Amino acid sequence: MAVVSMRELLEAGVHFGHQTRRWNPKMRRFIFTERGGIYIIDLTQTQELLEEAHDFARNIGERNGTVLFVGTKKQAQDAVEQEAKRVGMPYVNHRWLGGLLTNWRTMSDRIERLHELRRLNEEGQLALLPAKERIAMMGELEKLEQNLGGVADLRRQPDAIFIIDLRKEQLAVREARRLGMPVIALVDTNCDPDEADYVIPGNDDAIRACNLITRALADGIAAGQQKVGAGDFRANGAVKPAEEEVATVPEGDYELLSPGETPDVPADPLPTGTVELEEGGVETKKSRAGMEVDQ
Repeated sequence: MAVVSMRELLEAGVHFGHQTRRWNPKMRRFIFTERGGIYIIDLTQTQELLEEAHDFARNIGERNGTVLFVGTKKQAQDAVEQEAKRVGMPYVNHRWLGGLLTNWRTMSDRIERLHELRRLNEEGQLALLPAKERIAMMGELEKLEQNLGGVADLRRQPDAIFIIDLRKEQLAVREARRLGMPVIALVDTNCDPDEADYVIPGNDDAIRACNLITRALADGIAAGQQKVGAGDFRANGAVKPAEEEVATVPEGDYELLSPGETPDVPADPLPTGTVELEEGGVETKKSRAGMEVDQ
């Protein structure tokens, strides 16, 4: 069964590309046709490639890995935050800070500062400061929350990165490529698909399209996490059957017993030399939102 149906892709407007004068020739292989000056994306390929990206995300979830969700454009901000939180993944949906991946030591210090200011604010210590200092520190906290709040629990570099709009997120793309980090991306007709390891051709300017693709990726991660949870339950949650109490025979007497005969065990058996008898024990872009496409 497909991760996302063709009907869902059509209703979300995933097939609408950019205007023909704003395109990247490398996207030619993902284009189905052109209507009214707008490129129409081949949703058959979108569906197949989304399956591949979904399987890759599920594999990361099975390994308890981390996928960083990135989408700072207005159309993607809510979807990125909601879906990343749903599966416990880090996200950036306001501004990409240069060096977030390549200058991890400095970013770790800023994240620690964020946790420190959070603690001071929760304990009410900021309210005790003079007005000028309190305003300055509250401003610093607000800025850190906006830029780093989504990665506050990130303790190491992620295993992969999911990006909406490669053109807008060029800083994130360059840092990920520099580190050899796998890039999953929703790629519109004006982007370079060579910048992504897992290309999902589709409209990156419509809110519904961004929501649908982001949800599909998050579902893949969730499926992997559930598989790990079930495996842990089988490994650690099963109740072991009670071991049967086995009668012991003093050494030298067991040869005198007949098959099936129960031995007479002394009240105080000998401390050593006993033998156990076992019985068988085994263990929108607005300009294109209203278009109709003949499929």
